[in-house]
Amino acid sequence: KPGEQKHPKEPPSLQCMHLAVVACGDRLEETLIMLKSAVLFSSRRLCFHIFAEDSLKPEFETKLKEWPSSYTKKFESNIYPITFSVGNAQEWKKLFKPCAAQRLFLPVILKDVDSLLYVDTDVLFLRPIDDIWQLLREFNSTQLAAMAPEHEMPKIGWYSRFARHPYYGSTGLNSGVMLMNLTRIRSTRFKNSLIPGGLTWEEMLYPLYQKYKNYITWGDQDLLNIIFYFNPECLYVFPCQWNYRPDHCMYGSNCRGAEEEGVSILHGNRGVYHDDKQPTFKALYEVIRDFPFEDNLFQSLYYPLQSRFLDTVHTLCGRIPQVFLKQIEKTMKKVYENRVIVYLGANHKY
Repeated sequence: KPGEQKHPKEPPSLQCMHLAVVACGDRLEETLIMLKSAVLFSSRRLCFHIFAEDSLKPEFETKLKEWPSSYTKKFESNIYPITFSVGNAQEWKKLFKPCAAQRLFLPVILKDVDSLLYVDTDVLFLRPIDDIWQLLREFNSTQLAAMAPEHEMPKIGWYSRFARHPYYGSTGLNSGVMLMNLTRIRSTRFKNSLIPGGLTWEEMLYPLYQKYKNYITWGDQDLLNIIFYFNPECLYVFPCQWNYRPDHCMYGSNCRGAEEEGVSILHGNRGVYHDDKQPTFKALYEVIRDFPFEDNLFQSLYYPLQSRFLDTVHTLCGRIPQVFLKQIEKTMKKVYENRVIVYLGANHKY
């Protein structure tokens, strides 16, 4: 319109928080529950990048469309085939768990995305993604990725006892939750044990795998540990409550951050959502899975969780329910406060 001021549009890659996941085999349900937990609590718009086998693509599309419009308007989703830009695709696909190595190629594939949060399928968000997204601002000038330690205690950590390859720090890193500045990753030359002058991320992946493939146990996670062993200045280490796993409570509570603030991101590795070894983790998964989207969060999510946790007190994880509930309770209060403010604002008469 004449006289109307024009504002430049924000680049698409900056309009939302980007979340990536890789799903192969029987991981459809797990991935959908993870995405559901992301949408339930987050306030800013989300962009999902789902890397999946061809057979799973139509199922993802159908299931996501079934969600109520009040939630589908909070995100957009893109589904990609499994692809590897260098080396032998079949070798990469079979490395550790099916397709897990796909995460190593995200900086190469998602060329228009500036920053990204990658998570494994067995992750649940117990607070808004907005909060972990804010950690990108805490990166210093050399940091380009963030992960949590594999363990809090070197004496009983896997890497410190068994690893036959270089790894980051005293306990190694767990790559199930990985925050990345992809722009920095693409523009950095990484120190390595192959070429003195440094290599780009893409140049480094296959030669590094070839050199260490007979020594690695945990596939792509081990390769990431090797990369950040040689480039420690590139890593921001976030505390254990951002990647809370059974190891943090099954032998006694050893994640101080979760004790103080509550669990922010739950990582149910070891298949604990689907067996009875850690019923506290299974209870969280099933309550979020069964929560009807538009129901009352306190009534249909928080109170059922409290009830389910009463049946888990025979386990060490079950004896610290406040660790699992603290952030959920805080998040739900925020959600309701925001709704009340919006409602009052819309109905306020001057």
